[in-house]
Amino acid sequence: MKKQNPAKLVFSILVCQVAGLLGSVFTSSSIPTWYATLRKPWFNPPNWLFAPVWTLLFLMMGISLYLVLTKSFREKKVKSGLLFFGVQLALNILWSFLFFYLKNPLFGFIEILVLWVAILLTILKFWKIDRKAAYLLLPYIFWVSFATVLNLSIYVLNV
Repeated sequence: MKKQNPAKLVFSILVCQVAGLLGSVFTSSSIPTWYATLRKPWFNPPNWLFAPVWTLLFLMMGISLYLVLTKSFREKKVKSGLLFFGVQLALNILWSFLFFYLKNPLFGFIEILVLWVAILLTILKFWKIDRKAAYLLLPYIFWVSFATVLNLSIYVLNV
């Protein structure tokens, strides 16, 4: 049985939660102001739903990251998987900056497409390292798929 590493687990979860907090820095001031003025599609969730969903997704991402961090760094696939994970995490923060801080749904849409591909590539990389780690990222890509459609709809409704 593999030895557990609680410090690595806490670190992994914190890294992802901090990414979520950074994204919320760009988001929070725009929700009651700019975002409230936008036309939104009928399937737009209520604003209160986003924070708990993202908190849970970042928790699952952290656990996924932990599972990969427990593998040997000597393996090329582990280094590659961690690189892809870092890229998608940075892209996640960038989307909040583009969409909410710059108030630009078009740039947000273009970027979220890149984010989606980065998440998919991360899942594929993690699949080769630890299948549970890959499975933990599936709700994330599903939510980002929904967010992509929502982002596009907001753009189309407000041009």
